[in-house]
Amino acid sequence: MAVGGENSVLQNGGVGQANGACDHHIRRISLSYDSANSEESALELVLTIRPDWANPESNNVEFVRFTDGITNTLLKAVNKRPGLNKEEVDREAILLRAYGNGTDVIIDRLRETQNHELLMRHGLAPALLARFENGMMYRFIQGSPTLPEDLRKPVIYKAVAQRLAQWHAVVPCIKGRTGHSRKNSRADGPVTLDSNLGDAEFQNVIDNVAPGKPPPNVWTVMQKWIFALPTETEAQRARQAELQKELTALVSQLSQRPGLGVNGLVFAHCDLLSGNVIVLPETSQGVTNGDKATETVTFIDYEYATPSPAAFDLANHFAEWGGFDCDFSVLPTRAQRRNFIVEYIRAYFAHLEEKKPGASAGVDQKAEAERLLTEVDHFRGVPGFYWGIWALIQATISTIDFDYASYAETRLGEYYAWKNEVTGTRQKEGKEQPLRERRWAQEE
Repeated sequence: MAVGGENSVLQNGGVGQANGACDHHIRRISLSYDSANSEESALELVLTIRPDWANPESNNVEFVRFTDGITNTLLKAVNKRPGLNKEEVDREAILLRAYGNGTDVIIDRLRETQNHELLMRHGLAPALLARFENGMMYRFIQGSPTLPEDLRKPVIYKAVAQRLAQWHAVVPCIKGRTGHSRKNSRADGPVTLDSNLGDAEFQNVIDNVAPGKPPPNVWTVMQKWIFALPTETEAQRARQAELQKELTALVSQLSQRPGLGVNGLVFAHCDLLSGNVIVLPETSQGVTNGDKATETVTFIDYEYATPSPAAFDLANHFAEWGGFDCDFSVLPTRAQRRNFIVEYIRAYFAHLEEKKPGASAGVDQKAEAERLLTEVDHFRGVPGFYWGIWALIQATISTIDFDYASYAETRLGEYYAWKNEVTGTRQKEGKEQPLRERRWAQEE
């Protein structure tokens, strides 16, 4: 991993400096996946890393398409060679992930690779086998992806809390520039928020949106997304300006709040929807919660992972209990959130103690759990803002069959409902409390 100050960063668990690419030993293939010629292009890619699969006597390569995500194309390549059972076939399986159209505007793909390698070093990600022009290939994780209803089961959500606590306590935040693919920079284009910014100024504005917080972080990501919003029409430019005002207010209100980690930031997943939570086979079980066994889970898809307040990562996960349909009636109650957070705090300080003996000495875990419960309440509206901006961009670039425009309005609606609640606007106007806010306030 070619990261400046790599050893000191990984040893001290703090914020280090990423001075270069960390994927120098990950194979780079000069080929692309073609959605119009899916199986043929996918097979060509897979055979570059498994040339033995081209042997006619053992070539039974098949592709299984996963449809849970709404950003990328995900294919599982298996070679059903004679004499192998399903478990043996899956052990050799390869996942091919092709990036969604135009998503470099949203996602820093170099940072994603760095994230994957960093997690590999901590035993929290499958082996990354190769990168290609518009995607990557990595080992298949044997297990079962959860559904939104699974996330609401104590045996699952306590396992998620344990694994997320491990991420936050163990994986260091790596400092570097916020990667972007600048979009609204043409001199002959419409006047936008960044029209008068040179490239260096543009980078500086993004990286310093939250003063004192090393980039990249969840705040810098939202800033670069706002700069990438569509601005072809007057209405779109007005929307961009409105969302910029809201981000400025959010940063002022929330970015300097105290929290776990270094400088109030932890290495966060930031996309912990059900399809990214994998329940491992029973042979991998063994994590316990007191005297009660839980499932064991792991996480996949690290393209949105970035330093973030722990409270954001938890609030974002809780929003996913309702799935892509945004069923607010099944979001976690206060009691469910507390149960999750109590387990999270227990696991967080256990991992911290393991990494640095004495680090958790004197910690009042009950008080820490209550403090984090309150912080998650403060952040409950931010995931709607985050994914609302994201969906407005996706609505203009994605070729995936999903109604991003409607999704954007639903998610931004969550944010404005939260804002109206905390500012007292809803109460002053005599309006009924929205379902999401009612559910969030529900105790049991």
